[in-house]
Amino acid sequence: METTPAPARPARPARRADPCAPAPAGLRRPDGEDHYTISEVAAFTGLTAYTLRWYERIGLMPHIDRSHTGQRRYRNRDLDWLAFVGKLRLTGMPVADMVRYAELVREGQHTFPDRQALLERTRHDVRSRIAELQDTLAVLDYKIDTYAGAHRASEGP
Repeated sequence: METTPAPARPARPARRADPCAPAPAGLRRPDGEDHYTISEVAAFTGLTAYTLRWYERIGLMPHIDRSHTGQRRYRNRDLDWLAFVGKLRLTGMPVADMVRYAELVREGQHTFPDRQALLERTRHDVRSRIAELQDTLAVLDYKIDTYAGAHRASEGP
């Protein structure tokens, strides 16, 4: 009986020192020269200008500097924050909790315990979802193997 080897898993990428920071890209400018328009940030992050304005309106974004003409001017720290918010979104964290986290950050270091508790609850939720997905994957693998075995048996020798 011949078997086909399973495809090799892709190598796991090396872990970055700061997993919250966005990957280096040619768009990022050196600190001090880091003034980005809303359209540049939209292109860089994949978020729409509408979403960026909404984040600001609901308090998810810190205060965004403005030019003398009133145009928003984002900084590297804003790009870093948006990268972190993107990670929080991927966890399934409700927007209200993300806004609460942003408020706690603005309140200062004395809120570390509250921030930690919020992130620990989110981590618990993520781990529960991962376990559910692993169980689901096991069912899919079983069914796929069943169909593959039935197909091989029907082909005969």
